[in-house]
Amino acid sequence: MSATPLRLVIFDVDGTLVDSQADILGAMRLAFEGEGLPVPTRSATLGVVGLSLDVLMPQLAPQSDAATLARLVQGYKDAYMTLRADKSSGVSSPFYPGARAVLDALHAQPDTLLGVATGKSRRGLDKLIEGHGLEDMFVTQQVADFHPSKPHPSMLMQALSDTGVAQADAVMVGDTSFDMDMAQAAGVTGIGVSWGYHGRVRLDAAHYMIDAFDALPPLLQTIWKG
Repeated sequence: MSATPLRLVIFDVDGTLVDSQADILGAMRLAFEGEGLPVPTRSATLGVVGLSLDVLMPQLAPQSDAATLARLVQGYKDAYMTLRADKSSGVSSPFYPGARAVLDALHAQPDTLLGVATGKSRRGLDKLIEGHGLEDMFVTQQVADFHPSKPHPSMLMQALSDTGVAQADAVMVGDTSFDMDMAQAAGVTGIGVSWGYHGRVRLDAAHYMIDAFDALPPLLQTIWKG
């Protein structure tokens, strides 16, 4: 009998594992106010969460020149880290209900590897991992610093390369259309979550949808049995 192949579950972070919208909206407000520009609406900001900052900022400030956009990106980064320093990750970016329990359960399975693919910077992800005590949870961590923005498949292809897991044995769990389009581009099964920033209506590229974290483990069993 052949051994069970390694499986890989890759998670988006903001809007999927943790609800960081308060800091995202606050940092965006500070960045735009710092440039004397109108602050984007909540829906406009959350609608581009998941994209890399250099890609999303021109969408929020389409009339701005390159120098202004660069200052907005840096202003957002600085403001975000300042806001995060003022309170713990559990307060500023709390887990969605059931997220930590599911991470722990999947991590305990010897044939299941966990990873993240996020629009966050390396610095931002490190702070979140440290704040939530997740240092040993994710064997592959893909961040915006080293990849084209989602939905380019680069993050997922690197995660597969890092782990040696086949495309058929990997899934991408995310809350945005960018996550699901990235999964599709990488030939990986996309699992959309309905509680995040895009909602069910924009996740038409998802292979599956879940409405609660505890639905993920049984869905994975179904996918991989098939």
